[in-house]
Amino acid sequence: MVLAEQAVLITSILVTFGVCLAITKFAAKHLFPDFEPLQFYDTATNPMEINVVLAFIVGLVLSVGALVYFDAQKLKPVLNPTQWQQYRLMEKQSLSPNTVLYRFKLPRANNILGLPIGQHISVQANINGKTVMRSYTPTSSDDDHGFFDLVVKSYEQGNISKYIRDMKVGDLLSVKGPKGQMRYTPGLARHIGMIAGGTGLTPCLQVIRAALKNPADKTQIDLIYANVKEADILLKQELDELAIKHKGQFRVHYFLNEAPEGWKGGVGFVSKEAIQEKLPRPASDVKILFCGPPPMQNSVKKHLAELGYDEPRTISKLEDQVFFF
Repeated sequence: MVLAEQAVLITSILVTFGVCLAITKFAAKHLFPDFEPLQFYDTATNPMEINVVLAFIVGLVLSVGALVYFDAQKLKPVLNPTQWQQYRLMEKQSLSPNTVLYRFKLPRANNILGLPIGQHISVQANINGKTVMRSYTPTSSDDDHGFFDLVVKSYEQGNISKYIRDMKVGDLLSVKGPKGQMRYTPGLARHIGMIAGGTGLTPCLQVIRAALKNPADKTQIDLIYANVKEADILLKQELDELAIKHKGQFRVHYFLNEAPEGWKGGVGFVSKEAIQEKLPRPASDVKILFCGPPPMQNSVKKHLAELGYDEPRTISKLEDQVFFF
């Protein structure tokens, strides 16, 4: 128990003792005026009223009980940045032909993952005798208690994604974190432009949700979200609902390589012209966030540089104008 909790415990004991003592005194005096408290005497013949002793015991019991109760109700983060921990798969939900939402159970119903907005976790597995790791950003947040969600797209060449795809309900996954340089807070930028490809949506979605659920956060957000086919668009219903509910603050711009007939969004790869049209212009209070596959990353870097944005570092820092997850 940390010092702050110890101080709270001691204070609660003293306060409860005082309250119980006052109630006991009041009851004895006003409700039972003829009542004479039992007395006993120590070796120095100093009387001590038993009701005072009882009041202290009651206060102590109530204090300990209250501490246990509130400790049980307190939301407890479970992530450990230095220790691998295992979480059991609870549920699998298909989102697209090759993408699934996996829900993992935390140890207790009041547990939270404890992941700062914009950061990610490491996942580890032993595959063919080798330890393989990969980073993922959960789509759940600390508003969700007792579980966390991972949205994972399966790739034939992806060792971890295939490992998770083949997991059965009840299997365990090794996780460590949090990791990453991004830690979103209100006021991080006046206007955030996002470019996401496929499951690269997940860290952007964390920031979007955090900003839009906070009435005091007025950050403007534009998201360019690129996929191959319309069926590949993840969580489209939620994105569309957020754009309607927060019209004037959040806008989503879809791009498809293989657009169906009648498609009203963007077609083809995300171009320099698309970024110029849909995202905020370079400024000191503007930030660009990107998460997507390597080929897309290379082209986006080139476009952003040509449009006058700062060149991203190899490892992005929170203060950078252009942040690559």
